[in-house]
Amino acid sequence: MKLPESFQQRMHEYFVRKELASEEPEFWSSYEKEPWHGIRWNRLKIAPSEYESKMKAMDLSYDPVSWCEGGSYTPDISLGRESYYHAGAYYIQEPSAMLPASVLGTKPGEFVLDMCAAPGGKATRIAEDLRGEGLLVANEINTERSRALLRNLERAGASNVVILNENPKNMVKNFEGFFDRIIIDAPCSGEGMFRRDAFAPKSWEKFGPASCVPIQKEILGYADRMLRPGGHIVYSTCTFCEDENENQILSFLSEHADYEIIAHPELAEVSHDEYGMMRIWPHRTRGEGHFCVHLHKNGDIESSDKRKTEKNPASTNFTFVKARECFEAFMKGLLSEHAKEEYLPKIRTDFVLHKDKVHMLPVSESLFRGLKVVKMGAFPGEIKETAKGRVFNPSQALALELSKEQISSSRFLSLKRDDERLQRYLRCETIMLNEEEQEALDNGEYVVVACEEFPLGFGKTQGSTLKNAYPKAWRLV
Repeated sequence: MKLPESFQQRMHEYFVRKELASEEPEFWSSYEKEPWHGIRWNRLKIAPSEYESKMKAMDLSYDPVSWCEGGSYTPDISLGRESYYHAGAYYIQEPSAMLPASVLGTKPGEFVLDMCAAPGGKATRIAEDLRGEGLLVANEINTERSRALLRNLERAGASNVVILNENPKNMVKNFEGFFDRIIIDAPCSGEGMFRRDAFAPKSWEKFGPASCVPIQKEILGYADRMLRPGGHIVYSTCTFCEDENENQILSFLSEHADYEIIAHPELAEVSHDEYGMMRIWPHRTRGEGHFCVHLHKNGDIESSDKRKTEKNPASTNFTFVKARECFEAFMKGLLSEHAKEEYLPKIRTDFVLHKDKVHMLPVSESLFRGLKVVKMGAFPGEIKETAKGRVFNPSQALALELSKEQISSSRFLSLKRDDERLQRYLRCETIMLNEEEQEALDNGEYVVVACEEFPLGFGKTQGSTLKNAYPKAWRLV
């Protein structure tokens, strides 16, 4: 492939200066090879013991990505039409891009910011690590890309997530010293994507590293202000340019003496420099070009933490109370007995009503005052006024957030992966129920349609038919 001459010259100088001249021919020849592809299994929905069997069902072999639990190399085939994908059981992701969120090391209950989150590969992995506890704020400055981020997070079944469509500069006033961990997949010149994207070299010639460096420096500065003492930042790019990578970080460290680099020598297939910064080289490893560094901010986190206990005050407004009762009644019918014990108390503490839309938010709405919010926590559905009174209509996000174990057996329709009705359901068509299914399911109620144990969405039973409630915007065509 044709690469920009100035890029070739700079990389030649790099290999000579680093005494890696013997590797240079291999580096250039990597551009003539096919790029690597992968998927990452969603640990909110599937246990590690099932990775192999599920991939075998798709006629694939489980080929683990060493730096990411659940990651697997795959051939370049259309995995976006697979029912498991639509159920959020896995996310399609380039293997190198799986590294930063793994390095971040998120723990349940923490408050995490993904500053440049679209399309959602890193955000969905962080949501897995949070396990529905704590909070993920996923920000995307581009409005169109924020919509893709929303869909991917909903498909993954992520709860306790707020999506913002903001310039990071506008967020600092709301989140000064707030987050435990911040991930920055920084805007970059994209040199590591040259063999994956035919337009990347032209974009590089138009914009290049010089336009990216000041933006990256600015974002790192905002991240520092929003990170708590004792917190962690993972900064990554998909470029080879030292000014965007090592030099950017060394400059940051020279201005922020309270930070140190945490090395990850346990990642054997990743290249490490003398500081502990990491690279993935396409001629050394099965992955595209990537840079990653883990920064730790020294200092002690206070033991008392107001932000984790502050909630939205329960309203005594008649409309609010009746809407909450309507939602609660729906969930009592949908959930299994065990799930009710966990979910129903949260309705009393996390319920938020915006006009007719219901949200579940574990923190105060006031945190996001003045910011452009795309998603305010979980969105279970909306309340509609009908001639028969208030009715709760569930959202697609609610079905994908729940597991088989959380749903009442009389509201759960499991279809085999090879059942032709699955594809009809994903095309938003009405499907027929057999006698056994009619007998097992509550008639006239919303039920969750699933591919095996993985929920896909809702439908409403009407005798021998199931009226499709799959969103038309998500329809498989």
